[in-house]
Amino acid sequence: MRCGERGKKCYFAPMPDDETLEIGPGLRLPRGELEYRASRSGGPGGQHVNTSSTRVEVWWDVAASPALDEGQRARLLTVLASRLDGTGRLRLVSSGSRSQLRNREEVTERLRELVTKALVVPKRRRRTKPSRGSRAARLEAKRRRSATKRERRRPPGED
Repeated sequence: MRCGERGKKCYFAPMPDDETLEIGPGLRLPRGELEYRASRSGGPGGQHVNTSSTRVEVWWDVAASPALDEGQRARLLTVLASRLDGTGRLRLVSSGSRSQLRNREEVTERLRELVTKALVVPKRRRRTKPSRGSRAARLEAKRRRSATKRERRRPPGED
């Protein structure tokens, strides 16, 4: 639902002073690419929650961001696929605090952490063989277990 539809009010939060958001050593995101929106928080809270717009959501167009190279874009689009909308935009929401500024800082930090974790390429696993000693120990443990169970059985002639 967009702002203004069905009588829902929302307010746009002013942009922070610094120009870029440092994501990692190889990525700086211009703040102009981030679209902040503030709206009224839901849930309990008395009169304050009914009059102030403290819930902050941030939108970032991953698919069209000029700050990303093609490798970064492809990685983000695959790793964050479940969090993106149909056009490739990422949306994060924060409404934990009663302060719009704190919510905006928190949602920006969550965006930074999410993108940083998504850009980390996991180390490839090298296949290894079990050592001769570990194989022998495993088989010996199986023999011991088998013997224990065999001793618990009733002798064949007792019925």
